[in-house]
Amino acid sequence: MKALLGQIREVNNMDDLRIIELYFNRDEQAIKETDTKYGKLCHSIAYNILNNHEDSEECVNDTYVSVWNTIPPTRPHNFMSFICKIARNLSLKRLEFMKRKKRSAEIILSLDELAAVLPDERYAPDVSDEDVGKLISKFLRSQEEYVRNVFIRKYFYFDSIREIAKRYSFTESKVKNMLFYTRNKLKDYLIKEGVEI
Repeated sequence: MKALLGQIREVNNMDDLRIIELYFNRDEQAIKETDTKYGKLCHSIAYNILNNHEDSEECVNDTYVSVWNTIPPTRPHNFMSFICKIARNLSLKRLEFMKRKKRSAEIILSLDELAAVLPDERYAPDVSDEDVGKLISKFLRSQEEYVRNVFIRKYFYFDSIREIAKRYSFTESKVKNMLFYTRNKLKDYLIKEGVEI
């Protein structure tokens, strides 16, 4: 049995060596052979990280391009490990990019929510950002500590509703309502202080 496993490994190593030679010869058949032998494995790695078939497929294709661009000059000793590492790293980069993109959308939404209760420079040119900042600070100091903390987590640290709810053991619905009421109270406070909204 051990001899048979050794022969199988040897055949696989030879297959990998042939595939690597195809890359060195700049033969596009190398990508087809790589896909045949390692496509499912690469897709599995990508899918386990991204949990999305379309994104995983893109990462697998990017993996093949990366291997094509890396060989030559690199001549990997273990082709399977080499390609798996590339698939994993590209999938992690894509995941990070997707998180940043989602995070950016959440930040924009937070800023839009806050902009709705703050003065517009066109209508209140005499009010400086510093003055508004001082008024907001004064307003927040007058609120319950948990209300103030939720507001700051959302609009200063840009935490998501889910993160805030988890941090303070609130339901997401409670956090949304709290933010809605606090924004409206802030708007009323600013108007009362003579700031045109």
